[in-house]
Amino acid sequence: MTTEKRRAPAGAAVLRDDITTAIRDAVMHELAVVGYARLSIEAVARRAGVSKAAVYRRWSSKLDLVLEIVGSVAGQRLQLPDTGSLTGDLELVFMIMSRALRHKLASQIIPDLLAEAARNPKIGQTLQQALHTYQQAMGERLISRAVARGELAAGLDHRVATDLIVGPLYWRLAVARVPLEPADVPRLVAAVVGALRAACELPRPPQDEVALVPQP
Repeated sequence: MTTEKRRAPAGAAVLRDDITTAIRDAVMHELAVVGYARLSIEAVARRAGVSKAAVYRRWSSKLDLVLEIVGSVAGQRLQLPDTGSLTGDLELVFMIMSRALRHKLASQIIPDLLAEAARNPKIGQTLQQALHTYQQAMGERLISRAVARGELAAGLDHRVATDLIVGPLYWRLAVARVPLEPADVPRLVAAVVGALRAACELPRPPQDEVALVPQP
């Protein structure tokens, strides 16, 4: 998925990677400090140590800037080594995601962007598409491994399975904002594994009835 809407450099101008990286970092820090509504190109440029022109050479507006950066971060591929069991895979995923969602920037930016997504359809669509792509890819890997091992039935709806895997963790860390202690991980994993096995008994809906989150 591509959300980037950069302006082409004038003439033979070359966009330096180090400046682009500095701008990206500045955007994330500004989002954490002031949120999307109060974020400004001036503040981003000042934090990055560059001119406003350097920002506008790469992105045409604040919205395009935030959409491209947030979309790329939200859609980053999670490396998932095969631990040899569904329980082990889920414990690894929960520990990785728990650390990521507890990060200072993530814990400040995510609630603000979720609120902004309800007011700004473009932000909502970008987040929904990036997160859906990332989550489904992760769910496909975990469930396919478990099915191949004989731990889950082959008829399990992967979309339902993905919701059961990521839903409890997002709710606890991003919405309720309750830390996930190491001792809590085995209990949460056991509950999710039980839910996945129960979901194997549910009939799969016709493909044309499966829909993403309704768009505004």
